[in-house]
Formats: sequence, C-alpha cells, structure tokens
Amino acid sequence: MSQRDNFASGFFAGAFVGGLVGGILGAVIVSRRDTQLAVEEETELTQIQDETNKVPPRRRQMKASASESLEIETARRSLEDKIAQLNATIDDVRKQLGNVNGSVPQPINERSLGHDS
Repeated sequence: MSQRDNFASGFFAGAFVGGLVGGILGAVIVSRRDTQLAVEEETELTQIQDETNKVPPRRRQMKASASESLEIETARRSLEDKIAQLNATIDDVRKQLGNVNGSVPQPINERSLGHDS
C-alpha cells in the first residue's frame, strides 16, 4: 500500500511541477511573440499610412482603349455564339429523348424561359 501512496504523491507532485514549469515557459514565449507581433504590426501600419498619403485624393477614372474595347466585344460575341450552340444542342437532345421515350416533343417557347430581348 505504501508504494501506491508514494506513486500517487509523486505523480501529483510531478504533474504540479510540470504544469508550473510549462505555464511559466508558455508565458515567456507568448510575451516575446507579442512584442515581435506588435513591432511587425506597427511597421505594417506605417507602410500603409505612407502608401495612403501617396495616393491622390481624387480617383482616376480608367478609360478603356480602343483595342481593349475591341477585345471585349470579340469575347462577348464569341460567348454569345457558344451559348447559341449549347442551346441548339440542348434542343436536339430534348427532341431525341422525347422520341426515345415515345412521347411527342412539345415545342419550347424561348420567350417563356426568361429571355428579355
């Protein structure tokens, strides 16, 4: 019985001392990290303030050049063509599935799908 008592008291004493040492060590590490983080944050804030001081108070409006607007228009038309191809393919598949199932395909009113043209 005395070995169990010695074991239990030693276990609790070790847990207490380990917790105490770990707590002190953790507090020291955290305080050093907090100091380093504070210095880094202060440096970042001064850099941000310097950058905001360099920006003129008025916003500059960006104007698209002729070549950029031409590229945008070309991309838009290309997308519209692809959408039209997809819609045609979807209609063909609907017709095929209707024929496979034995039902008569119903005409689809494109205006009812929410296209506001």
